[in-house]
Amino acid sequence: MKCKTLKLALLISSVLVVNPLLAIDQVKIDSHRLKIISVDNLKFKDMDKDGKLTPYEDWRLTPLERAKDLLARMSLEEKAGMMMHGNARSLNDELGHGDKYNLDQISELVLKDKVNSLITRLEVNPKDFAEQNNQLQQIAESDRLSIPLTISVDPRNTFYYANGATSKSGFSQWPGTLGMAAIGSEKDINQYGDIIRQEYRSLGVTQALSPMADLGTEPRWARFEGTFGENPQLSKKMVRGYISGMQNGKEGLNSQSVAAVVKHWVGYGAAEDGLDSHSAYGKYALFTKKDSLKEHIIPFTGAFEVNVAAIMPTYSILKNAELNNHKIEQVGGGFNQYLLKDLLRGTYKFKGIIMSDWNITKDCNEVCVNGTPAGVAPKAEGMPWGVESLTVEERFIKAIQAGVQQFGGVSDSSVIVSAVKNKKLNEKLIDDSVLAILVQKFALGQFENPYIDSTKASNFVGNPDFQKIADLAQFNSLVLLENKQNILPLKSNSKVYLYGFLPEAKNLLKDKVNIVDNLDQADVVVARINAPYEQNHKSYFFGIKHHEGSLAFPANDKDITFITQASQKHPVVVTVYLDRPAVLTPLKNNANAIVANFGVKDDVLFERLFSDKSYIAKMPFALPDSMESVAKQASDLSNDMQAMYPFGYGLTN
Repeated sequence: MKCKTLKLALLISSVLVVNPLLAIDQVKIDSHRLKIISVDNLKFKDMDKDGKLTPYEDWRLTPLERAKDLLARMSLEEKAGMMMHGNARSLNDELGHGDKYNLDQISELVLKDKVNSLITRLEVNPKDFAEQNNQLQQIAESDRLSIPLTISVDPRNTFYYANGATSKSGFSQWPGTLGMAAIGSEKDINQYGDIIRQEYRSLGVTQALSPMADLGTEPRWARFEGTFGENPQLSKKMVRGYISGMQNGKEGLNSQSVAAVVKHWVGYGAAEDGLDSHSAYGKYALFTKKDSLKEHIIPFTGAFEVNVAAIMPTYSILKNAELNNHKIEQVGGGFNQYLLKDLLRGTYKFKGIIMSDWNITKDCNEVCVNGTPAGVAPKAEGMPWGVESLTVEERFIKAIQAGVQQFGGVSDSSVIVSAVKNKKLNEKLIDDSVLAILVQKFALGQFENPYIDSTKASNFVGNPDFQKIADLAQFNSLVLLENKQNILPLKSNSKVYLYGFLPEAKNLLKDKVNIVDNLDQADVVVARINAPYEQNHKSYFFGIKHHEGSLAFPANDKDITFITQASQKHPVVVTVYLDRPAVLTPLKNNANAIVANFGVKDDVLFERLFSDKSYIAKMPFALPDSMESVAKQASDLSNDMQAMYPFGYGLTN
């Protein structure tokens, strides 16, 4: 009898251990439109509206089990729609800028076109942001299978100081990624990613279209400021720390993660002449040395080490690139089977989602090539580099066969449906893509609780505790390049004349700084300036925004003229915002102190200027000694330029 009792006890014990459906706590579920089903005293959402518990509704199962079940229930049209990553349109703007979503157009995208991932570009206070994202989830919940939306966002947490205003997004405001790289601490960038993750989740955002792991090896490159600089190992460390913070750990996605999309695989930073491949005139990244692409891969390995959720291929054609004796096909990264299948999947064993950059399947028309006529506002065009002669359908097919699983910026999935029905595309490729997307949605906990408490968002996003940490990062990110006659730290009673500051600065600083309006009364001049740039492509959609061309200050530059004249009678402290490297010869010749910044508020700047604490930040890229040196450097190589201030330079006091 004792033996039978023992066997029964062991059997029950083994069932409890191996059966995950027993002794499980209820997870939080939230639904605005769906019925709730009770099974085994647990609650589930009736997402397919059949009154029964189907496997994909059962949160006790693994993400993969649920994804397989849901995939089997989806039509071809629904699967193709899931491969689109569209724009969450706003009133009067197809790209989504503004303060209100266009709910009618988004309803059509979600319910008719079956688009299930949307980038938000909404510019609104946190409470309204959260409420409107909830409205989008209600639309998704009303669809046949109630698949929640993935809402993504480009970076929102960098502090900018330009164009007559500072950034006031509601999010915590940090130095740019170059500033975090200047600090150089993986622990700090991890905290940065973690705080941004919490802000995003509080608004219903579950995917971050960041970070940029691209190496800034071409100093003239128009997107330099989004990188972590030019050094492969530093960039790798920063990428790894950022992603593990954003994804709430190193083991992949969980219900508190924001899925990171690391970009742009690979070689984007070797931009020929510094021109950006968003535009036809900048479609090439130029490689001058065999196997130099290996250096550009290194930062991405940091992402792989912490199981990054997704990767975005570059627009660029890798001109003359050769890796391991393989000459790389002259097509953009989203169409390049060697880069995506052989290298990314094969060599580096990447398991996440491959999402294309925006509009790679669209046509590049005459305006795209030659720019808009005078007086006509440019619009975003297609970026099908290397495959311009293919049809839209052929581009989709080539990209999918190369390894792309989701398409950014497009929402017409009928092309994929038609290609499958006409036997031009294997439906298994579609199924594999959708399964990968679904697994991540389930892992993020979106099916159980896609909604957020909008009343908490305004007290959480950019809260004082977060901003205090962000301000410290701004403080620590400033790099001291020059300090002649030990002009810094400034004396507490110094009479300061401000140059290049916004009008609001005087109000902000009036209780902290003795500001004088007359230059002759000043003990010291503090000037704020930006790195020099040119804009030679203003008839193009992205050319209007990009800083290109020379890194040297032009002749008769008004800022340099003022600094030169002021320095004849007063010590001058200059802080220069470096979105790209710059030739700082005029500053070195005339300023007493030069402080490089990557996004800093006025109050934090002056706290730093008056502080006797040592400077800890170092340059994450070299500053050239001349444009001649810039012309001689190779676009694909780091640390190959004659520098006035080399990589890693920075005074302590």
